[in-house]
Amino acid sequence: QVQLVESGGGLVQPGGSLRLSCAASGSIFSINAMGWYRQAPGKKRELVAVITTITNYADSVKGRFTIFRDSTKKNVYLQMNSLKPEDTAVYYCNCRVDSGYDYWGQGTQVTVSS
Repeated sequence: QVQLVESGGGLVQPGGSLRLSCAASGSIFSINAMGWYRQAPGKKRELVAVITTITNYADSVKGRFTIFRDSTKKNVYLQMNSLKPEDTAVYYCNCRVDSGYDYWGQGTQVTVSS
């Protein structure tokens, strides 16, 4: 089974930056996609960014956020620049394996406030 461990969340001022990290561990598996989702209070969980052989982003974060993986393909990162208060949410790492099953991290809180 796969476990995902997230880190890097915290409190940052508007216009600031954070980098979220997600480390996958467990048995060797085929990764179809890794991504980041977020959920703010009272709102549905939404896709922020996903990476396969290409990357895709929500319109709200295009030009500000970057998703990337290291050479092992078992670590995924979300570089967040020019953060806005509306980016405040719990951010979740997601990994979809070859079977189609989704694994989720525990979530990390990102708060953007002055």
